[in-house]
Amino acid sequence: MSLIGYDRRGAWRAALACMAALAVAMGLGRFAFTPMLPIMLHEGKLDLQAGGVLASLNYLGYFLGALSCASIRVKAAAMVRGGLIATAALLLGMGLLHGFTVWGVLRTAAGVMSAWTFVFASGWGLRRLAETGAPALAGVIYTGPGIGIAATGLLGGAVGRWGSNAGWIGFGLLSLVLIALVWRIFNDGEAAHAAPQAGPAAAPTAAESAAARSDARWLVALYGLAGFGYIITATFLPVIARQALPGSPWPDFFWPLFGLAIVPGALIGARAPIHWDNRLLLGLAYALQALGVVLSVAWPTITGFALGSLLLGMPFTAITLFAMRDARRLRGNAAAGLIGYATASYGVGQILGPLFAAPLAQRTGSFAVPLLVAAGALGIGAVLFIGVWHRSRVTKGIRST
Repeated sequence: MSLIGYDRRGAWRAALACMAALAVAMGLGRFAFTPMLPIMLHEGKLDLQAGGVLASLNYLGYFLGALSCASIRVKAAAMVRGGLIATAALLLGMGLLHGFTVWGVLRTAAGVMSAWTFVFASGWGLRRLAETGAPALAGVIYTGPGIGIAATGLLGGAVGRWGSNAGWIGFGLLSLVLIALVWRIFNDGEAAHAAPQAGPAAAPTAAESAAARSDARWLVALYGLAGFGYIITATFLPVIARQALPGSPWPDFFWPLFGLAIVPGALIGARAPIHWDNRLLLGLAYALQALGVVLSVAWPTITGFALGSLLLGMPFTAITLFAMRDARRLRGNAAAGLIGYATASYGVGQILGPLFAAPLAQRTGSFAVPLLVAAGALGIGAVLFIGVWHRSRVTKGIRST
């Protein structure tokens, strides 16, 4: 009798622990800077261009951390624990230490820790879910970034009333509380029952191999457009909203709304049937994000920003899920290299976004042009993904006749 499926409680513990880990590493460690930036600007600690540099340094750290994961030979649970503790320490450091150079080092290191924790917590959690026969709970894991982002948005404004130092320290202490709750769940013990491995696949034909290589190149290239397209809004949303709605209390709520929208998007995306084409799903998700970005320019009202935040947030982790799923379609169990290249491309897009947007917005006094460029990048990605999907259907139809 199979033992898979008997440990539902263990599956939920693993999923919720990974959710909390991603909330700390991504929502707090990586994206707490977004609600703290307008406070630091108001205090005169940064100007907009310096804020863009700090954001890009964090994304550079994430890029480097993602690239280094393939060469790390430490157990996943130990990497998660170490990454979480380091994230909390780096958040505290932002409030206790001062100076642009120090902050640059801290934000770069926080990016590395975010990548390590994301990759190893995902791997650890997905393996545990496979062992317990509950892969559908993967969506729960990827709600973590949204929950963390919502927490930073809702708490940032309140804690920030005592200044940015108090805000950063508050986020660090919150991280320690969450880490304490899940610490014992991450252990180095090997599971008693390994997940079943897929059997050997039939050797692909030359035409199928060429098509797979072409699809892989498209995936890497177009995934970078997603990184560039969302990151300008994700970095500067409170600043953009405050410029458009001076004196309004609403700008502090659009960032947590973005985070909350990630939660249903992750749950829905994880339940998308495996036979649905990932390229079509990615094209539709890119189109939704493009519309969300455009709304903040074309309709700079409370309603426009609210709808834009929802449309940008819902596909956020779903895009990552669909991209990773397509990499596995193309490379099977040997997909790690392709995932690494795609993640690197995404990271480059994230690094370039703030470096492009902040100086231009500082010179012109508006984020309109950077946002329209970002929306254009997402729109191009949507059209090209749908085009690649359509071409593959036509090619398969020709080969089958």
